[in-house]
Amino acid sequence: MAPIAKVGGLGDVTQSLADELRRRGHDVRVFLPRYAAIRADRHPAYPVAGASSFDVPVGGRIVKAALSASEPAGIPSVYYIENDAYFGRKGIYDDPDTREGYPDSAERFIFFQRAALEALRRVGFRPDVIHCHDQHTALVPAYLKRTLAQDPFFAGVGSVFTIHNLGYQGIYPPATMALAGFPMEAFYAMSPFEFFDKMNFMKTGITLADVVTTVSPTYAREICTPASGEGLDGVLREKGADLVGILNGIDPDVWNPGKDPALPVHYTAASPAGKSACRAELLKRMSLAPIGGAMLIGIVTRLAEQKGLDLIETAMERLMGLHVQLAVLGTGQERFHRMLTESAARWPAKVTVKFGFSEDLAHLIEAGADAFLMPSRYEPCGLNQMYSLRYGTVPLVRATGGLADSVVDADAKAATGDGFSFTDYTPEAMLDAVTRSVRAFTDRARWAAIMKRGMERDFTWSRSASAYEQVYQRAVARAATRALV
Repeated sequence: MAPIAKVGGLGDVTQSLADELRRRGHDVRVFLPRYAAIRADRHPAYPVAGASSFDVPVGGRIVKAALSASEPAGIPSVYYIENDAYFGRKGIYDDPDTREGYPDSAERFIFFQRAALEALRRVGFRPDVIHCHDQHTALVPAYLKRTLAQDPFFAGVGSVFTIHNLGYQGIYPPATMALAGFPMEAFYAMSPFEFFDKMNFMKTGITLADVVTTVSPTYAREICTPASGEGLDGVLREKGADLVGILNGIDPDVWNPGKDPALPVHYTAASPAGKSACRAELLKRMSLAPIGGAMLIGIVTRLAEQKGLDLIETAMERLMGLHVQLAVLGTGQERFHRMLTESAARWPAKVTVKFGFSEDLAHLIEAGADAFLMPSRYEPCGLNQMYSLRYGTVPLVRATGGLADSVVDADAKAATGDGFSFTDYTPEAMLDAVTRSVRAFTDRARWAAIMKRGMERDFTWSRSASAYEQVYQRAVARAATRALV
């Protein structure tokens, strides 16, 4: 949950959706592990009376948990599940040294889910709906329907499971069933838990949640096909109307070039002049000398094939033949670290890269770049294209998932276009989109019109939150029917 502990877009969504739901009058509590990476000076935690130590079953043993809260009094907006053995580490999902998941990842998040459910009872907060995000919380619907089915405290509590990225499912050996507290007789071919002789957390969540959502309408359609369903397309098709695609929104207070504290100069759609000062500051911060007339392309991403880095790798020499400069911020696979390092050494006047993540620099790239490249192999929603549009930075995207739902190609639709897109996942298709954008960049009046249209788009959470309210109502109705049986 941003800004407490953020790895990617899920952190932004958790924060922004919760804030918007509170503004609409709902009582929203967020549970997350107390990771070692959470800064105590910025995000202090206060012990919760009656929950300073409680028992959580993990496999055949009892593990101690503690509950703390974001406010010392009143109604907390955030609760933390504490256990140093599981969460007192440098990383969040992955070990930063190996860039791989921890060997005990299944156990860590089984503990988290069971502790969060027990914590609800401890603080006396009985929700109408528990909204679970991605595979790390995907067993909660199973606990509600199986383990806690006869528990009066949880009777009638609905579950919503949101898929942020189907590529990360949480697939573990069958023995994980016992670790999670489910009987092995529930593990059989085609059961909610079984996936090619392994236990699959995400399949469990999809199958047993009252309603499943994902983060864009196009992605909801894509994952129901064999090409994009990652082996779960049949399970997803079976959900029918209970699989809903809702496009993510962005927080207009956090992502606002008119008041962003990370920017040297503020600007708006009505008064965009300050963007040039942001551009100059970005070049300075990235140690890149300006090249007259060159289009500055920004990239902020996880350096992985999913994000289209293999396209950039294959096309880099041809990309450098265009009148562009490239500013990259990200971290990920060693292969792409090496490729970008070598590119920056070969074309020092045109390519600059900073490995790692910096929230302030990410904001400055969004403001200072002329265009923003997102050539994703698949993209459930994507948020950076929305940030780019809001900051007058023209997105160059592959038309997949949420990118297809949020960017209008300026050549295909001249009157409404606010970016440039391509369909085929090939270096040639990506280069064609970049070439078309470079051509448009030389026409200052046309480029200014494209920028302005993007800055005037509304991607706030209001519309998305309304759709989630309808989903929650459906989940409550499903749970109420189940409670009567």
